[in-house]
Amino acid sequence: MKTTFTARHFDSSTELKNYSIESVQKLEQFFDRIFTTDIILEPSSDDDQPCKAELNVQVPKAVLNGSEYGETYDQAINKVVNNLSRQLKKHKAKRLNQHS
Repeated sequence: MKTTFTARHFDSSTELKNYSIESVQKLEQFFDRIFTTDIILEPSSDDDQPCKAELNVQVPKAVLNGSEYGETYDQAINKVVNNLSRQLKKHKAKRLNQHS
């Protein structure tokens, strides 16, 4: 799985980058045929949840997208990874039903 990391409008720390990549790699336990993942972090205009994490996951015949907000980038990353894990489980179930 190829992973790209982008921090828009701010300079991210190496710890944040490593945490993001490690969190996204956990998605492989739900679906092992992930081609690429794109992690995009950016500040948002919301005062309550100023951090936004976006995740694009390319799998065979589909691209799954998720976007979540949080008080910190770590929280936003955890939320979007949970969101994409649900999407991957659903996508995998659909693929298995098609082949049955």
